[in-house]
Amino acid sequence: MAVGWTGLPRLAPVAGIRIGTAKAHIKKPDRRDLVVFELAEGSVCAATFTRNRFRAAPVQVAQRHLAGREPRYLLINTGYANAGMGEQGLRDAAASCAAVAELRGCRDDEVLPFSTGVIGEPLPVGRIRAGLPQAFEALAEDAWALAAEGIMTTDTVPKGSSRRFQVDGRSYTITGISKGAGMIKPNMATMLAFIGTDARVSREALQSMLSEAVRLSFNRITVDGDTSTNDACVVVATGAAGGPELGADCAELAAALRGVCEELAQAIVRDGEGATRFITVDVQEGADEGECERVAYAIAESPLVKTALFAGDPNWGRILAAVGRAGIDDLDVDGVRLYLDDLCIAERGGRAAGYSEEAAAAVVGKPEFAVRVRLGRGSARASVWTCDLSYDYVRINADYRS
Repeated sequence: MAVGWTGLPRLAPVAGIRIGTAKAHIKKPDRRDLVVFELAEGSVCAATFTRNRFRAAPVQVAQRHLAGREPRYLLINTGYANAGMGEQGLRDAAASCAAVAELRGCRDDEVLPFSTGVIGEPLPVGRIRAGLPQAFEALAEDAWALAAEGIMTTDTVPKGSSRRFQVDGRSYTITGISKGAGMIKPNMATMLAFIGTDARVSREALQSMLSEAVRLSFNRITVDGDTSTNDACVVVATGAAGGPELGADCAELAAALRGVCEELAQAIVRDGEGATRFITVDVQEGADEGECERVAYAIAESPLVKTALFAGDPNWGRILAAVGRAGIDDLDVDGVRLYLDDLCIAERGGRAAGYSEEAAAAVVGKPEFAVRVRLGRGSARASVWTCDLSYDYVRINADYRS
């Protein structure tokens, strides 16, 4: 069960978006594994995709389609990633889009495909095609929670977030879902995330706001340091709420989008494979944001740090070593201070004068806490969210294809 999970919040419908799910038996029987989003005419779409050079076939097809026109449908399947399949993968992704287009009377390139699951095995296009009528028959505005369930793989819980915001007295809705628990260091977005708003926004403004929101949310999480071949984050603006077009300088929309992205990103870490701790790594007093981020990731991705924290062991020496190898060549170690929450554990190159093993163990024994670093070099800051590394992470990934 995800760390600190209190249940899926109520996910508000977004006018102009209908969602349908199906049990298509793509890999496992009797589970939702096929999801379609139907977008109202006039909707605009922005997206970020994986930077992994082995981009999955659906990522390549979705990028090509999105470059040409606005989509009318999003198609998502779980079970098989359709990655590492060469030309066959591209043909299968295109065939899936064609199946949607044939049923709905749209163009093939008005469909964006997304897949998640096992890499290197062919996509069962026939099962997807057979499941589509069921998914379209189920189309409804209030099916976000079912979709959150339908995009899961090794996730233990569905993930979603909703917000209402106002601009000049007019109310708008933004709702999103995501999936991911392993192979998590997005390096662009998350494993899969789909967000919708009823605001009217240009694609350029929407892309600008999404890219910044992703930078400060999905690009600040790590479970195991692995960037997936299939990562994608999509936001759709339907304009169904009416009102004037909102620009990239609309602070209210930008804040709502970032809030949804942060909540979805943190939910992925809380549900990290085998996770028992949710950890914020907060690095301050850096010369610039980039070096703060490097230090944060050095700590967050260290197997030695993560296994110690799983054991509830406040092994500050491992944290100190991670800071020291983060690539800051002129780092003055005497100016670095380390904290667990607000408890100082190391300073001036060694153990803090007031360090208490019992007090430190009490902090890392909690399900949620922060590792804080003060570099003593400037005013920049960056935070990364991560989890511990447990026996179950190894078990889950050892058994993944079985």
